[in-house]
Amino acid sequence: MKILSIVGARPQFIKLASLSKKLKQFHDEIIIHTGQHFDKEMSDLFFKELEISKPDYNLEINSGNHGEQTGRMLIEVETVVLKEKPDIVIVFGDTNSTLAGALVASKLHIPAIHIEAGLRSFNRNMPEEINRIIADHTSDYLFAPTQIAIKNLCAEDLSSKSYLTGDIMVDSHRSAMLKVQDDESLFKYSINKNNYYLLTLHRPYNVDNPALLNRILFELGKLNGKIVFPVHPRTNNIINQNNIIIPSNFIITKPLGYLDFVSLQSNSYKIITDSGGIQKEAYILKKPCITLRSETEWVETVNAGWNLLINPSIESYYAEKIESFSPSLKYENIFGENVTTKMIEIINNIS
Repeated sequence: MKILSIVGARPQFIKLASLSKKLKQFHDEIIIHTGQHFDKEMSDLFFKELEISKPDYNLEINSGNHGEQTGRMLIEVETVVLKEKPDIVIVFGDTNSTLAGALVASKLHIPAIHIEAGLRSFNRNMPEEINRIIADHTSDYLFAPTQIAIKNLCAEDLSSKSYLTGDIMVDSHRSAMLKVQDDESLFKYSINKNNYYLLTLHRPYNVDNPALLNRILFELGKLNGKIVFPVHPRTNNIINQNNIIIPSNFIITKPLGYLDFVSLQSNSYKIITDSGGIQKEAYILKKPCITLRSETEWVETVNAGWNLLINPSIESYYAEKIESFSPSLKYENIFGENVTTKMIEIINNIS
């Protein structure tokens, strides 16, 4: 079969890496990179490090508001799909690239697979939540990462097309851990194993308000330990434009490649983030995670006691809470094993 995989951002590259290698053993795969990950250098580095084939199409759509960006993607993705005439379209996650791919496939009556289906934060103010819901309802095969995701899909009467596959990031992370050079990252930033926090911030509700961003950094500056902070371009712009002071315990870096970031994750003491995927990565690596959000789509990690939610918009003086947070000794494998193999078996049986 001819299969069209659509990606556009960091988490999707990571998911594609494991799947693409297996897909190409059985099928003809075409890769579309929408360009949503707007740093070309970083995008190219991810493809190289993850050993993903060069995209067959790079649409370079990386600007504009949500409506404009999604609209342009719809036009360009449809053009490619009409040209290539794939048997199946695969979309990943919850970005505008996901939404565009799922809608195009649905309107052209081409079977679509949504990988990472069934996630719900139940916060429809987040564009990602809308993207997830539409992708699930328009796709034909829903690959759910967890039992809670399956439960969510059943609640929306989507059980007949849902499959509990596990999360493909398990396979991608395992492959990455075989390649990382721990000593290199520790030496580069003059840090010691299990003796620093790793921070990521990029959500608009945390970084677009300079006063709130300043409060977050000030509060994290109270932590007893170094904080390695790879700064997202969006966050960096707000910091520079508003002369926000960086606390003395911060180590600022540019955005990192996947292997460097996994190395920092695996050697960190705790991870602080507002990202969805990094919460899951922290759990896979058995790292305590503090999520600076009021809710999460990865409720499994909270229920397991490994993820602490803090809403910086309404909470203050939470540095002590971060320092004292300690997961229970109990650890369950909630994201599965041999996920890629399970997905390929389902795909190979699609006729």
